Amino acid sequence: MAWYGAKELLFRRYLLRQARPRRLRRFLTEEAGHPVAAARGETGTKSGKRLHSIAAVQLQAKLFADPVQYAAEMHRAVSEASLAGAELIVFPEYNNLQLLGLLPGVEEMAAETLGREATPVADVFRYLGPVVTRIVNTTFSWLAERYRVYIVAGSFLVPDGDRLVNRAMLFSPNGKLIGTHDKVHLMPIEHAWGIDAGADFPVFDTDLGSIATPVCMDATFSETFRILELKGARIVALPIADAAEYNRWLALRVIVGRVQESLLYGVKSALVGRILGIHFSGRSGVFAPAALTPAGDGVLAETADPEEGGVVTADVDLAALERLREGYGHRDFNHALYARYFPDIYERRLKRRGSI
Repeated sequence: MAWYGAKELLFRRYLLRQARPRRLRRFLTEEAGHPVAAARGETGTKSGKRLHSIAAVQLQAKLFADPVQYAAEMHRAVSEASLAGAELIVFPEYNNLQLLGLLPGVEEMAAETLGREATPVADVFRYLGPVVTRIVNTTFSWLAERYRVYIVAGSFLVPDGDRLVNRAMLFSPNGKLIGTHDKVHLMPIEHAWGIDAGADFPVFDTDLGSIATPVCMDATFSETFRILELKGARIVALPIADAAEYNRWLALRVIVGRVQESLLYGVKSALVGRILGIHFSGRSGVFAPAALTPAGDGVLAETADPEEGGVVTADVDLAALERLREGYGHRDFNHALYARYFPDIYERRLKRRGSI
């Protein structure tokens, strides 16, 4: 952080003023008064309902030079999902890349840093951390309370003490932050950027059932979903930002396969498009065990275009999920076998890597 000089600190003070909660809330209140953005009223979530509607937001990446522009884009997506009846709305990974537009000359800087392995990236996100945290907390707290919905705001590169983490955030219909999840499985570029891995898989109890919020690569490994299942999760919300051309077969290895193994509902939300020289693609959707989907393919709803923004919603039936889990005859976990093999296997692996 040695590059922080007087000018940088003064400019961050200016950004914090631009991101002051009163300004954002006033803007959102005016925005929500527009007829197109009318809220659902007082319906909100209803305990005891058989079906709950979940929305996956596929967000088109773009830079914003003012925090209210970001708030407007998040509001547009929440409004659309809420009008479709969604009670849980999930946003993508890296949902603060757009806020790098607050930095003058960021596109030129990105040509030298973001698109390849470069240490200064962590310093940029640490510098913007207080501003991003204020914008995110104010915006999504207001939206969750206004529309009476649960929101997985996506994930954000934010400082946590001396660490920089990729953190997912879950907000409740009363606007409170229920909890966070720090991405456990990092990409090589994230290691190079100086991001630190998380060390826990939290599960959050809500009126919609138990929700977990792993991030992107976390879903590539079956262990993640097995841990979450055994901890009681029934809905897994997965923010992603896949910096590659969309490949249907590679995409299938993640959440669609995981919900078949662990018998859970899953929702995946993707960041798409080009931003700061990086190309993201993906198809967002709501997924379930194959037996609970009309076509028997594990898909309840999915966006059509991996390059364009949009919102899809689908109903999930937690009672039907529990009946399926209870009647599934070939899910023998064989805990004795796992207890005998797994600790030694992982310990030997860690020793080979020099981690212990």
